[in-house]
Amino acid sequence: MAHISLTALLVADYDEAIAFYVDAVGFELREDTPRPDGSRWVVVAPRGSTESGLLLARPSEPGQRARIGDQTGGRVGHFLTTEDFAADHARMLAAGVRFLEEPRHEPYGSVAVFEDLYGNRWDLIQPA
Repeated sequence: MAHISLTALLVADYDEAIAFYVDAVGFELREDTPRPDGSRWVVVAPRGSTESGLLLARPSEPGQRARIGDQTGGRVGHFLTTEDFAADHARMLAAGVRFLEEPRHEPYGSVAVFEDLYGNRWDLIQPA
């Protein structure tokens, strides 16, 4: 096994999730393919990333809908690594991304927690 290719992320609406991840976070839309059941296969990923991405998945049952925004129990569940923390942090702030804290500098790198449009928590991190 070479790598984890996709991680599913429950979203309420494909188009609003695409807009957030592409326009605000800075990902690219890799695929948006209609499926016979009315759902879509939607993949977004950081620009230049070759091995991983997010599968934006609309819930198929009520139990899944209840988990939108809380797939990790309120913990940071996603980690977005950057090579230019200051620039990406400023760009994301300007695009309306909600950061839950001011940037901090830890022994392992620069980091700040942000939320996606549903409340899922992410670390924006530049390793030391």
